[in-house]
Amino acid sequence: MRVPGDPVPGRPAGADHAGRARRLFGGRTGAVGDLARSPYRVDRDRIISSPFFARLGGVTQVISPGGSGLLVHNRLTHSLKVAQVGRAIAERLTADDRYADLLDALGGCDPDVVEAAALAHDLGHPPFGHLGEQVLDRVARRRLGLPDGFEGNAQSYRIVTSTEIRGTATIGLDLTAAVRAAILKYPWTRLDHPDPHPRSFDPPPRGAAVPADDPESGSAKFSAYRTEVDDLRQAREPFAGRIADWQQTVEASVMDIADDIAYAIHDVEDFHRVGVLQQGAVAGELLGWQRDAAQLGGLTDAGLTDGRRRPGSAIERLRRQLRRKDAWVYDEDAFAAAVEHVRAELVDGLLAAPFDGSIEAEQYVAGFSARWTRRLVDTISVVEKPPARSGHVLLDVAQWHEVQVLKLVHHRFVLARPDLALHQRGQARLLDTLVEALFAWVLDPEENGRLPQRLRDLVELAETELHPRTADRAVKARARATVDFVAALTDGQAVALMDALSGRSGQLWTDAFVL
Repeated sequence: MRVPGDPVPGRPAGADHAGRARRLFGGRTGAVGDLARSPYRVDRDRIISSPFFARLGGVTQVISPGGSGLLVHNRLTHSLKVAQVGRAIAERLTADDRYADLLDALGGCDPDVVEAAALAHDLGHPPFGHLGEQVLDRVARRRLGLPDGFEGNAQSYRIVTSTEIRGTATIGLDLTAAVRAAILKYPWTRLDHPDPHPRSFDPPPRGAAVPADDPESGSAKFSAYRTEVDDLRQAREPFAGRIADWQQTVEASVMDIADDIAYAIHDVEDFHRVGVLQQGAVAGELLGWQRDAAQLGGLTDAGLTDGRRRPGSAIERLRRQLRRKDAWVYDEDAFAAAVEHVRAELVDGLLAAPFDGSIEAEQYVAGFSARWTRRLVDTISVVEKPPARSGHVLLDVAQWHEVQVLKLVHHRFVLARPDLALHQRGQARLLDTLVEALFAWVLDPEENGRLPQRLRDLVELAETELHPRTADRAVKARARATVDFVAALTDGQAVALMDALSGRSGQLWTDAFVL
Protein backbone atom coordinates (compact mmCIF):
# COMPACT_ATOMS: atom_id res chain seq x y z
CA MET A 1 0.00 0.00 0.00
CA ARG A 2 1.36 3.39 -0.98
CA VAL A 3 1.61 5.95 1.85
CA PRO A 4 0.29 9.41 0.82
CA GLY A 5 3.16 11.35 -0.67
CA ASP A 6 5.33 8.32 -1.52
CA PRO A 7 7.55 8.77 -4.61
CA VAL A 8 5.76 8.20 -7.89
CA PRO A 9 6.69 4.80 -9.39
CA GLY A 10 8.53 4.95 -12.70
CA ARG A 11 10.13 8.36 -12.20
CA PRO A 12 13.46 8.32 -14.07
CA ALA A 13 16.65 8.70 -12.11
CA GLY A 14 18.90 11.72 -12.41
CA ALA A 15 18.63 14.91 -10.40
CA ASP A 16 16.90 17.95 -11.92
CA HIS A 17 20.09 20.02 -11.78
CA ALA A 18 18.62 23.12 -13.42
CA GLY A 19 15.66 23.07 -11.04
CA ARG A 20 17.90 22.58 -8.02
CA ALA A 21 19.96 25.64 -8.90
CA ARG A 22 16.94 27.83 -9.68
CA ARG A 23 16.47 30.85 -7.47
CA LEU A 24 13.15 32.06 -6.19
CA PHE A 25 13.12 35.32 -8.14
CA GLY A 26 13.43 34.41 -11.79
CA GLY A 27 16.85 32.79 -11.81
CA ARG A 28 18.84 36.00 -11.41
CA THR A 29 22.57 35.37 -11.07
CA GLY A 30 25.57 37.58 -10.49
CA ALA A 31 24.02 39.89 -7.89
CA VAL A 32 26.30 42.57 -6.47
CA GLY A 33 28.55 41.00 -3.85
CA ASP A 34 28.44 37.46 -5.28
CA LEU A 35 32.01 36.23 -5.76
CA ALA A 36 31.75 32.46 -6.14
CA ARG A 37 30.98 30.67 -9.42
CA SER A 38 29.01 27.77 -7.93
CA PRO A 39 25.40 28.78 -7.21
CA TYR A 40 25.53 26.87 -3.94
CA ARG A 41 28.74 28.59 -2.84
CA VAL A 42 27.00 31.86 -3.66
CA ASP A 43 24.22 30.79 -1.27
CA ARG A 44 26.75 29.98 1.43
CA ASP A 45 28.38 33.41 1.01
CA ARG A 46 25.03 35.18 1.14
CA ILE A 47 24.12 33.41 4.37
CA ILE A 48 27.37 34.18 6.21
CA SER A 49 27.23 37.81 4.99
CA SER A 50 23.76 38.26 6.47
CA PRO A 51 23.36 40.25 9.69
CA PHE A 52 21.01 37.50 10.83
CA PHE A 53 23.99 35.13 10.79
CA ALA A 54 26.25 37.55 12.66
CA ARG A 55 23.67 38.02 15.42
CA LEU A 56 23.82 34.30 16.28
CA GLY A 57 27.01 35.03 18.22
CA GLY A 58 24.80 36.74 20.80
CA VAL A 59 22.04 34.12 20.94
CA THR A 60 21.71 31.30 23.46
CA GLN A 61 22.55 27.72 22.57
CA VAL A 62 21.74 26.40 26.06
CA ILE A 63 23.14 29.08 28.39
CA SER A 64 23.00 32.75 27.39
CA PRO A 65 26.34 34.01 26.01
CA GLY A 66 26.08 37.00 28.36
CA GLY A 67 26.14 34.77 31.42
CA SER A 68 28.68 32.12 30.47
CA GLY A 69 31.62 33.78 28.75
CA LEU A 70 33.60 31.99 26.06
CA LEU A 71 33.46 28.50 27.56
CA VAL A 72 30.14 27.45 26.01
CA HIS A 73 28.75 27.43 22.50
CA ASN A 74 26.39 30.07 21.18
CA ARG A 75 24.17 29.69 18.11
CA LEU A 76 26.94 30.92 15.81
CA THR A 77 29.62 28.47 16.93
CA HIS A 78 26.99 25.71 16.97
CA SER A 79 26.02 26.50 13.36
CA LEU A 80 29.66 26.44 12.28
CA LYS A 81 30.14 23.00 13.83
CA VAL A 82 26.95 21.68 12.22
CA ALA A 83 28.28 22.91 8.87
CA GLN A 84 31.63 21.21 9.50
CA VAL A 85 30.04 17.88 10.41
CA GLY A 86 27.40 18.09 7.68
CA ARG A 87 29.95 18.72 4.97
CA ALA A 88 32.07 15.80 6.18
CA ILE A 89 29.05 13.48 6.03
CA ALA A 90 28.07 14.67 2.54
CA GLU A 91 31.62 14.23 1.22
CA ARG A 92 31.82 10.69 2.59
CA LEU A 93 28.48 9.70 1.11
CA THR A 94 29.15 11.16 -2.33
CA ALA A 95 32.56 9.45 -2.45
CA ASP A 96 31.00 6.06 -1.70
CA ASP A 97 30.18 4.21 -4.93
CA ARG A 98 27.52 2.15 -3.13
CA TYR A 99 25.29 5.22 -2.87
CA ALA A 100 25.92 6.98 -6.20
CA ASP A 101 22.81 5.80 -8.05
CA LEU A 102 20.56 6.07 -5.00
CA LEU A 103 21.64 9.62 -4.16
CA ASP A 104 21.07 10.66 -7.77
CA ALA A 105 17.61 9.06 -7.81
CA LEU A 106 16.67 10.80 -4.56
CA GLY A 107 17.61 14.24 -5.88
CA GLY A 108 21.30 14.67 -5.13
CA CYS A 109 23.67 15.31 -2.24
CA ASP A 110 25.98 18.26 -2.77
CA PRO A 111 28.38 19.11 0.10
CA ASP A 112 28.03 22.84 -0.71
CA VAL A 113 24.25 22.60 -0.35
CA VAL A 114 24.54 20.81 2.99
CA GLU A 115 27.05 23.32 4.31
CA ALA A 116 24.90 26.29 3.28
CA ALA A 117 21.78 24.79 4.83
CA ALA A 118 23.64 24.02 8.06
CA LEU A 119 24.84 27.60 8.32
CA ALA A 120 21.26 28.85 7.81
CA HIS A 121 19.33 26.35 9.90
CA ASP A 122 19.32 28.42 13.12
CA LEU A 123 18.94 31.93 11.64
CA GLY A 124 15.43 32.18 13.05
CA HIS A 125 16.25 31.23 16.64
CA PRO A 126 15.09 34.07 18.91
CA PRO A 127 16.75 35.47 22.03
CA PHE A 128 17.33 32.84 24.75
CA GLY A 129 17.18 29.88 22.37
CA HIS A 130 14.50 27.20 22.75
CA LEU A 131 13.02 28.98 25.75
CA GLY A 132 12.47 32.10 23.64
CA GLU A 133 10.93 29.93 20.94
CA GLN A 134 8.36 28.56 23.39
CA VAL A 135 7.51 31.99 24.80
CA LEU A 136 7.09 33.63 21.39
CA ASP A 137 4.90 30.77 20.17
CA ARG A 138 2.63 30.98 23.19
CA VAL A 139 2.31 34.76 23.00
CA ALA A 140 1.86 34.80 19.21
CA ARG A 141 -0.96 32.22 19.23
CA ARG A 142 -2.77 32.92 22.46
CA ARG A 143 -2.48 36.68 22.82
CA LEU A 144 -1.72 38.03 19.36
CA GLY A 145 -4.08 35.69 17.50
CA LEU A 146 -1.57 34.30 14.96
CA PRO A 147 -2.61 30.70 14.08
CA ASP A 148 0.92 29.87 12.89
CA GLY A 149 2.40 31.14 16.13
CA PHE A 150 6.18 31.02 16.14
CA GLU A 151 8.64 28.23 15.33
CA GLY A 152 12.40 28.68 15.01
CA ASN A 153 12.74 26.51 11.90
CA ALA A 154 9.86 28.30 10.16
CA GLN A 155 11.38 31.64 11.16
CA SER A 156 14.69 30.63 9.59
CA TYR A 157 12.88 29.87 6.35
CA ARG A 158 10.98 33.17 6.57
CA ILE A 159 14.26 35.05 6.94
CA VAL A 160 15.92 33.52 3.86
CA THR A 161 12.79 33.98 1.73
CA SER A 162 11.21 37.20 3.02
CA THR A 163 12.47 39.37 5.85
CA GLU A 164 16.17 39.62 4.99
CA ILE A 165 16.91 42.64 2.80
CA ARG A 166 18.86 42.51 -0.47
CA GLY A 167 19.08 45.68 -2.51
CA THR A 168 15.85 47.68 -2.33
CA ALA A 169 13.34 44.90 -1.76
CA THR A 170 12.46 42.40 0.94
CA ILE A 171 13.10 39.35 -1.20
CA GLY A 172 15.08 37.33 1.29
CA LEU A 173 18.46 35.96 0.31
CA ASP A 174 17.16 34.57 -3.01
CA LEU A 175 18.72 31.16 -2.40
CA THR A 176 18.61 28.22 -4.79
CA ALA A 177 15.85 25.65 -4.53
CA ALA A 178 18.29 22.97 -3.35
CA VAL A 179 19.53 25.00 -0.39
CA ARG A 180 16.06 26.18 0.59
CA ALA A 181 14.81 22.58 0.44
CA ALA A 182 17.77 21.48 2.57
CA ILE A 183 16.82 24.02 5.25
CA LEU A 184 13.37 22.40 5.51
CA LYS A 185 14.01 19.97 8.35
CA TYR A 186 10.23 19.61 8.81
CA PRO A 187 8.87 20.20 5.27
CA TRP A 188 5.29 21.01 6.22
CA THR A 189 3.31 23.91 7.69
CA ARG A 190 1.75 23.81 11.12
CA LEU A 191 -1.77 22.96 10.00
CA ASP A 192 -2.55 22.43 6.33
CA HIS A 193 0.33 21.58 3.97
CA PRO A 194 0.78 19.06 2.48
CA ASP A 195 -2.57 17.32 2.24
CA PRO A 196 -2.93 14.86 3.91
CA HIS A 197 -0.94 16.51 6.65
CA PRO A 198 1.78 14.28 8.15
CA ARG A 199 0.46 14.78 11.69
CA SER A 200 -2.37 12.41 10.68
CA PHE A 201 0.04 9.55 9.84
CA ASP A 202 0.49 6.56 12.15
CA PRO A 203 3.18 6.98 13.26
CA PRO A 204 3.70 10.64 12.31
CA PRO A 205 7.14 11.78 11.13
CA ARG A 206 9.43 13.11 13.85
CA GLY A 207 8.21 16.56 14.85
CA ALA A 208 4.83 16.28 13.10
CA ALA A 209 2.85 15.01 16.11
CA VAL A 210 0.64 17.48 17.96
CA PRO A 211 1.44 18.44 21.57
CA ALA A 212 -0.54 16.29 24.00
CA ASP A 213 -1.62 19.35 26.00
CA ASP A 214 -2.75 21.34 22.94
CA PRO A 215 -4.12 18.93 20.31
CA GLU A 216 -5.76 21.65 18.20
CA SER A 217 -2.55 23.61 17.69
CA GLY A 218 -1.15 21.50 14.83
CA SER A 219 2.30 20.00 14.51
CA ALA A 220 4.79 20.73 17.27
CA LYS A 221 7.56 21.32 14.72
CA PHE A 222 7.30 22.71 11.19
CA SER A 223 9.56 24.56 8.79
CA ALA A 224 7.32 27.11 7.05
CA TYR A 225 4.51 29.48 7.91
CA ARG A 226 1.53 29.79 5.57
CA THR A 227 3.01 33.01 4.20
CA GLU A 228 5.98 31.04 2.82
CA VAL A 229 4.15 27.95 1.57
CA ASP A 230 4.52 28.93 -2.12
CA ASP A 231 8.27 29.29 -1.58
CA LEU A 232 8.31 25.85 0.04
CA ARG A 233 6.52 24.32 -2.96
CA GLN A 234 8.93 25.90 -5.42
CA ALA A 235 11.96 24.73 -3.43
CA ARG A 236 10.64 21.17 -3.40
CA GLU A 237 9.67 20.99 -7.10
CA PRO A 238 12.95 19.38 -8.28
CA PHE A 239 12.38 16.56 -5.75
CA ALA A 240 8.77 15.79 -6.71
CA GLY A 241 8.35 12.08 -7.37
CA ARG A 242 11.79 11.32 -5.94
CA ILE A 243 11.00 11.63 -2.24
CA ALA A 244 7.75 11.76 -0.30
CA ASP A 245 6.32 15.27 -0.12
CA TRP A 246 6.56 15.19 3.69
CA GLN A 247 10.07 13.68 3.72
CA GLN A 248 13.34 15.58 4.05
CA THR A 249 15.59 15.83 1.03
CA VAL A 250 18.83 13.88 1.39
CA GLU A 251 20.68 17.14 2.00
CA ALA A 252 18.20 18.17 4.70
CA SER A 253 18.57 14.75 6.29
CA VAL A 254 22.37 15.12 6.38
CA MET A 255 22.03 18.56 7.94
CA ASP A 256 19.57 17.21 10.54
CA ILE A 257 21.88 14.38 11.60
CA ALA A 258 24.85 16.78 11.73
CA ASP A 259 22.79 19.03 14.02
CA ASP A 260 22.08 16.07 16.32
CA ILE A 261 25.73 15.03 16.43
CA ALA A 262 27.04 18.53 17.14
CA TYR A 263 24.39 19.15 19.78
CA ALA A 264 24.99 15.87 21.59
CA ILE A 265 28.77 16.22 21.70
CA HIS A 266 29.45 19.89 22.24
CA ASP A 267 26.85 20.27 24.99
CA VAL A 268 28.60 17.55 27.01
CA GLU A 269 31.89 19.31 26.27
CA ASP A 270 30.49 22.71 27.31
CA PHE A 271 29.14 21.66 30.67
CA HIS A 272 32.26 19.75 31.56
CA ARG A 273 34.21 22.94 30.93
CA VAL A 274 32.05 25.05 33.25
CA GLY A 275 31.95 22.37 35.94
CA VAL A 276 28.24 21.58 35.70
CA LEU A 277 28.64 17.91 34.80
CA GLN A 278 29.92 16.13 37.87
CA GLN A 279 31.42 12.65 37.65
CA GLY A 280 29.63 11.36 40.74
CA ALA A 281 26.15 12.39 39.64
CA VAL A 282 26.53 11.04 36.09
CA ALA A 283 28.11 7.83 37.38
CA GLY A 284 25.28 7.35 39.85
CA GLU A 285 22.63 7.59 37.13
CA LEU A 286 24.32 5.34 34.59
CA LEU A 287 25.58 2.76 37.07
CA GLY A 288 22.28 2.84 38.94
CA TRP A 289 20.42 1.74 35.82
CA GLN A 290 23.01 -0.92 34.99
CA ARG A 291 22.81 -2.29 38.54
CA ASP A 292 19.00 -2.11 38.97
CA ALA A 293 17.70 -2.40 35.41
CA ALA A 294 15.50 -5.39 36.24
CA GLN A 295 13.91 -3.71 39.27
CA LEU A 296 13.42 -0.39 37.44
CA GLY A 297 11.94 -2.22 34.49
CA GLY A 298 9.35 -3.79 36.76
CA LEU A 299 7.98 -0.46 38.00
CA THR A 300 4.87 1.10 36.49
CA ASP A 301 5.27 4.46 34.74
CA ALA A 302 3.66 6.14 37.75
CA GLY A 303 5.98 4.33 40.13
CA LEU A 304 8.96 5.35 38.06
CA THR A 305 7.83 8.98 38.12
CA ASP A 306 7.31 8.88 41.90
CA GLY A 307 10.84 7.57 42.28
CA ARG A 308 12.44 10.00 39.86
CA ARG A 309 15.28 10.77 42.28
CA ARG A 310 16.32 7.14 42.38
CA PRO A 311 19.57 6.64 40.40
CA GLY A 312 18.84 5.05 37.06
CA SER A 313 15.21 6.18 36.82
CA ALA A 314 15.95 8.80 34.15
CA ILE A 315 17.70 6.19 31.99
CA GLU A 316 14.76 3.84 32.43
CA ARG A 317 12.30 6.56 31.39
CA LEU A 318 14.42 7.20 28.29
CA ARG A 319 14.44 3.48 27.48
CA ARG A 320 10.64 3.33 27.63
CA GLN A 321 10.24 6.47 25.57
CA LEU A 322 12.52 5.18 22.81
CA ARG A 323 10.82 1.78 22.78
CA ARG A 324 7.42 3.46 22.47
CA LYS A 325 8.22 6.17 19.92
CA ASP A 326 11.03 4.64 17.90
CA ALA A 327 10.28 0.94 17.64
CA TRP A 328 11.66 1.07 14.07
CA VAL A 329 15.21 1.34 15.47
CA TYR A 330 15.06 0.61 19.20
CA ASP A 331 16.95 -2.47 20.35
CA GLU A 332 17.32 -3.66 23.97
CA ASP A 333 20.89 -4.87 23.56
CA ALA A 334 21.95 -1.76 21.65
CA PHE A 335 20.48 0.45 24.38
CA ALA A 336 22.35 -1.40 27.14
CA ALA A 337 25.56 -1.24 25.11
CA ALA A 338 25.07 2.51 24.57
CA VAL A 339 24.68 3.13 28.31
CA GLU A 340 27.91 1.20 28.93
CA HIS A 341 29.82 3.02 26.19
CA VAL A 342 28.72 6.45 27.41
CA ARG A 343 29.54 5.44 30.99
CA ALA A 344 33.05 4.39 30.00
CA GLU A 345 33.65 7.53 27.93
CA LEU A 346 32.23 9.99 30.45
CA VAL A 347 32.61 8.53 33.93
CA ASP A 348 35.97 6.84 33.38
CA GLY A 349 37.12 9.31 30.76
CA LEU A 350 36.10 12.95 30.27
CA LEU A 351 34.72 13.57 33.77
CA ALA A 352 37.42 11.67 35.66
CA ALA A 353 39.28 14.94 36.30
CA PRO A 354 37.74 18.42 36.63
CA PHE A 355 38.41 20.82 33.77
CA ASP A 356 41.12 23.24 34.94
CA GLY A 357 41.86 25.14 31.75
CA SER A 358 45.28 23.54 31.33
CA ILE A 359 46.70 22.49 27.98
CA GLU A 360 46.29 18.87 29.02
CA ALA A 361 42.61 19.41 29.88
CA GLU A 362 41.99 21.21 26.57
CA GLN A 363 43.67 18.40 24.66
CA TYR A 364 41.54 15.81 26.43
CA VAL A 365 38.31 17.66 25.59
CA ALA A 366 39.42 18.07 21.97
CA GLY A 367 40.23 14.38 21.75
CA PHE A 368 36.88 13.40 23.22
CA SER A 369 34.98 15.54 20.70
CA ALA A 370 37.06 14.38 17.73
CA ARG A 371 36.77 10.73 18.69
CA TRP A 372 33.00 10.87 19.13
CA THR A 373 32.42 12.89 15.98
CA ARG A 374 34.44 10.47 13.85
CA ARG A 375 32.72 7.48 15.47
CA LEU A 376 29.29 8.84 14.57
CA VAL A 377 30.07 10.23 11.12
CA ASP A 378 31.71 7.01 9.95
CA THR A 379 28.58 4.91 10.62
CA ILE A 380 26.12 6.95 8.55
CA SER A 381 24.37 5.31 5.59
CA VAL A 382 21.68 6.05 2.99
CA VAL A 383 18.49 3.99 2.62
CA GLU A 384 15.97 4.03 -0.21
CA LYS A 385 12.82 3.52 1.90
CA PRO A 386 13.25 4.95 5.38
CA PRO A 387 10.66 4.59 8.15
CA ALA A 388 8.35 7.54 8.76
CA ARG A 389 10.37 8.77 11.75
CA SER A 390 13.68 8.86 9.89
CA GLY A 391 15.20 10.53 6.86
CA HIS A 392 16.95 8.78 4.00
CA VAL A 393 20.27 9.31 5.81
CA LEU A 394 20.65 7.68 9.21
CA LEU A 395 23.06 6.61 11.90
CA ASP A 396 23.87 2.98 12.57
CA VAL A 397 21.66 1.43 15.26
CA ALA A 398 24.40 1.36 17.91
CA GLN A 399 25.40 5.00 17.39
CA TRP A 400 21.77 6.18 17.26
CA HIS A 401 21.29 4.80 20.78
CA GLU A 402 24.51 6.42 21.98
CA VAL A 403 23.33 9.83 20.79
CA GLN A 404 20.07 9.39 22.70
CA VAL A 405 21.94 8.54 25.91
CA LEU A 406 24.27 11.54 25.48
CA LYS A 407 21.23 13.79 25.08
CA LEU A 408 19.73 12.31 28.23
CA VAL A 409 22.85 13.24 30.20
CA HIS A 410 22.46 16.81 28.98
CA HIS A 411 18.74 16.98 29.84
CA ARG A 412 19.08 15.28 33.21
CA PHE A 413 22.12 17.13 34.54
CA VAL A 414 21.83 20.54 32.83
CA LEU A 415 18.33 21.43 31.69
CA ALA A 416 16.71 20.08 34.87
CA ARG A 417 18.89 22.21 37.19
CA PRO A 418 16.96 24.64 39.46
CA ASP A 419 19.53 27.42 38.93
CA LEU A 420 19.03 27.23 35.16
CA ALA A 421 15.25 27.15 35.65
CA LEU A 422 15.45 30.31 37.79
CA HIS A 423 17.46 32.07 35.09
CA GLN A 424 15.10 30.94 32.33
CA ARG A 425 11.93 31.97 34.15
CA GLY A 426 13.30 35.49 34.31
CA GLN A 427 14.13 35.42 30.60
CA ALA A 428 10.63 34.15 29.79
CA ARG A 429 9.02 37.00 31.73
CA LEU A 430 11.29 39.50 29.99
CA LEU A 431 10.37 38.29 26.49
CA ASP A 432 6.68 38.10 27.33
CA THR A 433 6.67 41.69 28.60
CA LEU A 434 8.81 42.91 25.70
CA VAL A 435 6.38 41.57 23.08
CA GLU A 436 3.41 43.12 24.91
CA ALA A 437 5.13 46.51 25.18
CA LEU A 438 6.18 46.62 21.53
CA PHE A 439 2.78 45.44 20.29
CA ALA A 440 1.07 48.20 22.29
CA TRP A 441 3.46 50.71 20.70
CA VAL A 442 2.75 49.42 17.19
CA LEU A 443 -1.01 49.77 17.80
CA ASP A 444 -0.74 53.30 19.23
CA PRO A 445 -1.84 55.68 16.41
CA GLU A 446 -0.31 58.71 18.14
CA GLU A 447 3.12 57.09 18.28
CA ASN A 448 3.11 55.32 14.92
CA GLY A 449 5.42 57.87 13.35
CA ARG A 450 8.10 57.25 15.96
CA LEU A 451 8.28 53.47 15.61
CA PRO A 452 11.73 51.96 14.99
CA GLN A 453 12.22 51.98 11.23
CA ARG A 454 12.95 48.27 11.11
CA LEU A 455 9.65 47.57 12.86
CA ARG A 456 7.79 49.82 10.40
CA ASP A 457 9.36 47.95 7.49
CA LEU A 458 8.25 44.64 8.96
CA VAL A 459 4.68 45.91 9.36
CA GLU A 460 4.61 46.89 5.68
CA LEU A 461 5.98 43.48 4.67
CA ALA A 462 3.42 41.63 6.79
CA GLU A 463 0.57 43.71 5.34
CA THR A 464 1.53 42.74 1.78
CA GLU A 465 1.50 39.05 2.74
CA LEU A 466 -2.03 39.00 4.14
CA HIS A 467 -5.07 38.73 1.89
CA PRO A 468 -6.75 42.16 1.54
CA ARG A 469 -10.08 40.75 2.77
CA THR A 470 -8.58 39.08 5.84
CA ALA A 471 -10.42 40.11 8.98
CA ASP A 472 -8.26 42.22 11.32
CA ARG A 473 -5.62 42.41 8.60
CA ALA A 474 -3.92 45.47 10.08
CA VAL A 475 -3.79 44.00 13.58
CA LYS A 476 -2.54 40.61 12.35
CA ALA A 477 0.18 42.32 10.31
CA ARG A 478 1.33 44.31 13.32
CA ALA A 479 1.33 41.19 15.44
CA ARG A 480 3.50 39.26 12.99
CA ALA A 481 5.84 42.25 12.58
CA THR A 482 6.27 42.51 16.35
CA VAL A 483 7.17 38.83 16.58
CA ASP A 484 9.59 39.14 13.64
CA PHE A 485 11.24 42.14 15.28
CA VAL A 486 11.73 40.51 18.68
CA ALA A 487 12.90 37.24 17.14
CA ALA A 488 15.72 39.08 15.36
CA LEU A 489 17.25 40.46 18.57
CA THR A 490 20.24 39.02 20.38
CA ASP A 491 19.94 38.12 24.06
CA GLY A 492 21.69 41.35 25.03
CA GLN A 493 19.55 43.49 22.74
CA ALA A 494 16.36 42.02 24.20
CA VAL A 495 17.52 42.87 27.73
CA ALA A 496 18.62 46.40 26.75
CA LEU A 497 15.41 47.11 24.84
CA MET A 498 13.26 45.96 27.76
CA ASP A 499 15.29 48.12 30.14
CA ALA A 500 14.62 51.13 27.91
CA LEU A 501 10.91 50.42 27.49
CA SER A 502 10.47 49.93 31.23
CA GLY A 503 12.33 53.13 32.10
CA ARG A 504 15.15 51.31 33.90
CA SER A 505 17.82 52.50 31.48
CA GLY A 506 19.15 56.02 31.86
CA GLN A 507 21.13 55.86 28.62
CA LEU A 508 19.38 57.58 25.70
CA TRP A 509 21.90 56.87 22.94
CA THR A 510 23.13 53.30 22.87
CA ASP A 511 24.58 50.81 20.43
CA ALA A 512 22.83 47.92 22.19
CA PHE A 513 20.19 47.99 19.47
CA VAL A 514 19.54 49.91 16.28
CA LEU A 515 16.26 51.82 16.06
